[in-house]
Amino acid sequence: MMIRRDALKLASLIPAAALAPRLGHAAPAPSPAPAHWLEGRPAMDLGHSFGVAWPRGAVSRRSGFTLAAGGAALPAQSWPTAFWPDGSIKWSAHALPASMGDAVPDGITVAPGAPGPAPADPIRMEQGADGIRVTCAGVTWDFAKSGNALIRSASIGGRAVMGPVSLVGQMGGAFAATVTRLSLEQNGPVRAVIKVEGVHRQGQSATLPFTLRFYAYAGARHLRIVHSFIYDGDPARDAIAALGLSVTVPMRDAPHDRHIRIASDGTLFAEAVRPLTGLRRDPGAAFRAAQIAGRATPPIAQMAPAVRDKLQYIPTWSDFWLEQANADGFRIEKRTEANMAWVASASGHRAPGLAYVGGPSGGAAIAQRWFWQTCPSALSVRDAASDTAHLTAWLWSPRAEPMDLRPWRGVNGMESYDAQNQGLDITYEDYEPGWGSATGIAKTHELTLWACEATPENAMIETMAAANAASPRMMAAPEHLNKAGVFGDWSLPDRSSRNRAIVEDQLERLVDFYAGEVDRRGWYGFWNHGDIMHTYDADRHQWRYDIGGFAWDNSELSPDLWLWYQALRTGAAQPFRLAEAMTRHTSEVDTYHLGRFKGLGTRHGVQHWGDSSKQPRVSNAIYRRIYFYLTADDRVGDLIADLVDSDRTLDHVEIGRKVPGAKPYAGPKGTFEMGFGPSWTAVVGAWLTQWERTGDTQWRDRIAAGMQSIGAMKYGWLVGGAPYDPATHRFLGKGDTIGISHLSSVFGATEINAEIISLIDIPAYAQAWVTFCQWYNAPKPDFLAKFGPPFGARNLREAYSRMTAYAARARHDRGLMGRAVEEFFSGDEGLGTWDHDPRVHLGNQVEWPRLSTNAAAQWGLAAIQMLALAGPEIDSAHIPAHRNSPQEPRH
Repeated sequence: MMIRRDALKLASLIPAAALAPRLGHAAPAPSPAPAHWLEGRPAMDLGHSFGVAWPRGAVSRRSGFTLAAGGAALPAQSWPTAFWPDGSIKWSAHALPASMGDAVPDGITVAPGAPGPAPADPIRMEQGADGIRVTCAGVTWDFAKSGNALIRSASIGGRAVMGPVSLVGQMGGAFAATVTRLSLEQNGPVRAVIKVEGVHRQGQSATLPFTLRFYAYAGARHLRIVHSFIYDGDPARDAIAALGLSVTVPMRDAPHDRHIRIASDGTLFAEAVRPLTGLRRDPGAAFRAAQIAGRATPPIAQMAPAVRDKLQYIPTWSDFWLEQANADGFRIEKRTEANMAWVASASGHRAPGLAYVGGPSGGAAIAQRWFWQTCPSALSVRDAASDTAHLTAWLWSPRAEPMDLRPWRGVNGMESYDAQNQGLDITYEDYEPGWGSATGIAKTHELTLWACEATPENAMIETMAAANAASPRMMAAPEHLNKAGVFGDWSLPDRSSRNRAIVEDQLERLVDFYAGEVDRRGWYGFWNHGDIMHTYDADRHQWRYDIGGFAWDNSELSPDLWLWYQALRTGAAQPFRLAEAMTRHTSEVDTYHLGRFKGLGTRHGVQHWGDSSKQPRVSNAIYRRIYFYLTADDRVGDLIADLVDSDRTLDHVEIGRKVPGAKPYAGPKGTFEMGFGPSWTAVVGAWLTQWERTGDTQWRDRIAAGMQSIGAMKYGWLVGGAPYDPATHRFLGKGDTIGISHLSSVFGATEINAEIISLIDIPAYAQAWVTFCQWYNAPKPDFLAKFGPPFGARNLREAYSRMTAYAARARHDRGLMGRAVEEFFSGDEGLGTWDHDPRVHLGNQVEWPRLSTNAAAQWGLAAIQMLALAGPEIDSAHIPAHRNSPQEPRH
């Protein structure tokens, strides 16, 4: 924490205009913000939140919001999620009641103003010494403050339809969850959020810390659940063999009135514990129809005697199991009782991930989003023939092999740094014993839990399953977001000239290509879903999944950021959904949440955690911010907040320790070497977000300290990095030696700099950044004439064209803008000259991409920003002829 004298000293270095509120500069009242459904109006909205941005100074922090559709105000709940430096609202979040059918609102607008009407049946909350009770749409959910049950019960009209809800699993032996903390995060008439924290216990030992958030929405008899856990075991001995969320369901009805429903990608699996159809004798059409429909059968006296008198001989089926062993196949089995054989019942390709058990007296359904994508997963119903059934969503199926989080390779003679550097040279993987551990990674799942008064109709079950799997999402219109001036320099789609149309088409093709590759290559699985591969092997016609650092991408060169900007500017579902899955993955699996690497992420590799290079460039808050603001996702908000002190981890995790010729750090005690980009700017993203979210100026002061110290250096950003003091958040030294790195600005530094320069007025820093942008891509003779030797290596020329354009815009230099456009269209990375699909057809052979993910992501970001920054120069530029040879990435 900065002490008072440091804070006063820093304040003296920041222009007063950057510190003073700007409420006096009243902006015109903003236009209402339109919002649209990503995939079109859904049949059912289970309830979610979406964000809207507002121009600086336009909306007072005391303002309410009106949500309307068709001219009528809607019941809604709104809250601010970020503020401008003047205190006005920058981002607001909005929740609507759950709805379905014609009640699902469409054509929504959001505007500052008086809130709409209260929901017809608002959420009611009771807090007691032992827990929290939430009543929503007639269902009362009883949350426990401690113990093994997350929820003690769910009841409708005073009748329990659900018993305890708990986390279960196995790691060595069986374990169960213990609640250590229960908190009410949001209590409103439309949306309530209950947070449960705890650990799993095996005897006296505690392991796998977890967090669950339960979201209740007005009008909903379900809870949305976001479940996260951290792996804190030893991969050599602690293999998770099962992990699930289990619900107990009272079974009061006769066995032939007990219903099982499992959603399929074909016909719904709809059966009874005691089947009355298909028998040798007919119980009567009314009995058969009722059982198939999930209704109570007529009184038993009305059943045909030939069946009624022999009911006890009809087997009851107690256990049901859906196993999604991989992304391409599932099977359903059932059995009569434990220790009896399982009978194959149905099979299919990809199950949407919902199961129900119950009857006319009530029941429960549970669904897991991304069910088949995060295989091996399962759904089970146990003991349905008894008084209490157990319904479980298995996040990791107990029928699968236990998770194997051990390192994928041995030492291979790489005991010394010299040998490790030779290994890095040949496989592109940084290896160091003990540094490739999975201990500290995390995983998040999303689920929905329904309390049912009776068995839902089959069509309703299918609608519920589809809604959970699709997770309908509303998004503010790109035109409104762009006008609000958030996230730096980006433009709306523009095909007004031939060149712009070529670029726009290529942006769409690249997104479509990667969306297709996810499915073509099967990039699925519990730990893998959401990531994409780094580079292709044209000889094998296969992505280099087994070649060191060429395998999983782990956010290398910002594919997630590229996808988010494309989603921002188009409002299209495809880039949004790709980026959403990538954000869920990289913020959890590729990042450490405890231990010595806490706050850092792992460089790209065969295993997401396997490379020994741990850096802030991967845990980068910049990659999470857009998703957080567009969705108000609380889990991602937590993860960003967790990164505010990740700079301090670098005092014991030295990023440059493997650089050939690296010498031990000899700077002042308590300091360490830190790159401006990508390390410092990655942490700045977390500070900026916290400043925006809270208004707490300590986070602004941290950013400003770094900006001022960089701006005071002789060569500013061209220095590349310097000794860093985490106590004052300042860089040390004169900065009189140039040390350009081609990675400085391709992990979000360009984008975050555009934001902080517009928010914190430190002219010396802005000048240092513009100078770097102008001279990185400068021709060698010009650079040497300006700065002298050495020139040093350059790379990613197309990517850095957007920095040249930024400098050109800042300096009002049309000649420099012409150079930026030439750089962008140069084709150096194999993308700038294309106007077709990014694959090469080899006759009847497999198609293969001629690009790496890195080149695609950086070209995409460059394209988006060039379209925003470049004027007529981009329209009139000559695009070189297409190159037929594949381009190997040069970084």
